Amino acid sequence: MRELRIGVLQFSSLTNESETLVKIGKLIKEVTADIVILPEYAPFNIVRLRPEEAYSMASGLEGEFVKFFSRLAREYSSYFVITTFEKSLEPPKVYNTAVIIRPDGDIAGIYRKTHLFDAYGYRESDYIMPGKEVSPVVDTGKAKIAVAICFDIRFPELFRIYSLNGAELVVIPSAWFKGPLKEETLSFLARARAHENTIYVAVAVQYGDEYTGRSLVVDPWGTQILDLGVGEKYYELDIDIDLVSEVRRKLPVLQLRRTDLYSLHLWAASDSK
Repeated sequence: MRELRIGVLQFSSLTNESETLVKIGKLIKEVTADIVILPEYAPFNIVRLRPEEAYSMASGLEGEFVKFFSRLAREYSSYFVITTFEKSLEPPKVYNTAVIIRPDGDIAGIYRKTHLFDAYGYRESDYIMPGKEVSPVVDTGKAKIAVAICFDIRFPELFRIYSLNGAELVVIPSAWFKGPLKEETLSFLARARAHENTIYVAVAVQYGDEYTGRSLVVDPWGTQILDLGVGEKYYELDIDIDLVSEVRRKLPVLQLRRTDLYSLHLWAASDSK
């Protein structure tokens, strides 16, 4: 059995990176997980700021926020998937960027959110510049992982591309806004993306005044095996990566696709920074 331990951090980010890092340090006391996932908007809560303020505070890949988790990755010999904000060339917009950090502290891959949350009366595009590439599929040695961010979960094409490119686990940093039936929506979308692609899906969600919490993990059958409920917490869960192969033998949906009738445009995402 290829066992992978996932660590999920659910918390409410504060108004700046320094205060947020102090909070995270109090929530993560010890890590035994192979991979730790943080929510979207991790450095600071962007919705409480003007776009110009968020742009000026964005520290990018070279900032202290990423360096902090590079040190944690080395300390615990774990992968970390975090989010940060990078300044774009079109101020005041920033990139909403997920960073995959290896146990040696180096960056294994990055993904800039491609589908922006311009829905339910909110316009993320006022703050964020969309990315132009899908996530790389990174082989951690125990599992092949890819990254989506929050609103991306509503676009099944992205997850199909990941599964066809070899991903066994898709991790989804999220800041899922509260609203009628929103928690139920998050759950059924995660279960659908996992089941239709026979992959694991792990979602780390912000919790607070604006956000639902309810971080979750779903197995390749589409069964939800973790619900973190409400509150700020860090939790670790063991999953069996070999279950992906077992489910794909019994439910070969990837093989049964009618590519003579339809196709997806696939390309290899760059592993470079």
